[in-house]
Amino acid sequence: MLQLSKRSQNLKTSPTLFLVAKAKELAAQGHDVISLTVGEPDWPTFEVPSKAGIEAIEKNITKYTAANGTIELRQTIAKKYKFEIDQAYSTKEITVASGAKFIIFAALQMLCSPGDEVIIGAPYWVSYPMMVELADGVPRIIECGEQENYKITPAQLESAINAKTKALLFCSPSNPTSLLYTADELKALAEVLRKHPQVAIISDDMYNRLVFDGGKVAPHILQVAPDLKDRTLAVNGGSKAYSMTGWRIGWAAGPEKLITAMADYQSQATGSPSSISQHAAMKAIEHCEADIEKVVTKLTARKNAGLAELRSVPGFKVSEPDGAFYFWVDIKSVLGKTYEDQLIRTSKDFCDILLDKFFVATVPGVECGLDGYMRLSFAVSEETMKRAVIRMKEFVSKLV
Repeated sequence: MLQLSKRSQNLKTSPTLFLVAKAKELAAQGHDVISLTVGEPDWPTFEVPSKAGIEAIEKNITKYTAANGTIELRQTIAKKYKFEIDQAYSTKEITVASGAKFIIFAALQMLCSPGDEVIIGAPYWVSYPMMVELADGVPRIIECGEQENYKITPAQLESAINAKTKALLFCSPSNPTSLLYTADELKALAEVLRKHPQVAIISDDMYNRLVFDGGKVAPHILQVAPDLKDRTLAVNGGSKAYSMTGWRIGWAAGPEKLITAMADYQSQATGSPSSISQHAAMKAIEHCEADIEKVVTKLTARKNAGLAELRSVPGFKVSEPDGAFYFWVDIKSVLGKTYEDQLIRTSKDFCDILLDKFFVATVPGVECGLDGYMRLSFAVSEETMKRAVIRMKEFVSKLV
């Protein structure tokens, strides 16, 4: 009889991908489902990388590459890091993989030994804890509520670090809150980290170009604390800023020792990333600054319109996003109420009914480590968001 490993028994499906599948199932049954779940732009991949992908096929740029990516792409990425965070990297300090998700996965595999702890602030991206566990590590979750503005404070970080701490993993602008760490907040965290040289830093920068303060790039810990470069991994990719989710291309810059280990791991796990996607990503980095600016303008309008809609829902509290494309909605006021004799105990209960009865798919905050909230993507049209909020109002109006 086939028996699976202990690891497989502890494995959990990605909550967001599960919700996406459920929404598609309901849609296939004929329901008008509005999905605000997945972190995916609704605009197409920009023209330049799209044509570059076609060019790669036509010119037979379709063979295996080095496991850590082509030298040309890594050179281009190095220039990007110099522009964005004013840090110089050699091509040996950069690796490319099949998506930024796998970059983080590979980094944790190479950093963690059994029992090592990785500090993660809640709310977090849904996959972080499971990826730590799959590396035989232990997620050390720090709850960051409204009082902390949903971000790790220096005092919280200091109290969480111990002899088992291997890394700090955080995202700015954040998935799920869309809030970013300011330069001053990063300086304060750096002060703590300097006292603990054994702690690696994984900075998930996937949304760093999608910011709403008029700047081109979100603040970065290496801008305010360049002395931490020898233990910081800066992670990014094509999915968000360049709308290349399906191309599956991600990258990271960091200490050569870690990057080399990650590249070796990638060579045994996925082999090389797609040569076609690499060629497209290189052209995107080189030529799509104006496209990113247009996207930020579009997202700013959607943010403003969506905020007005959501804040009109009785009991909802919404944090204004600094970047990315998510609304982090406080729904604690509805917990404890009932809908058709169903008691709403958790954010999952609320989001389940919202999907099953009103056909709006959202991510419950409990999946992000903080109950009483839900995450909505506003990488959808303003009309779509308005329709979704109308259904939320109808739902809330029927609660007793």
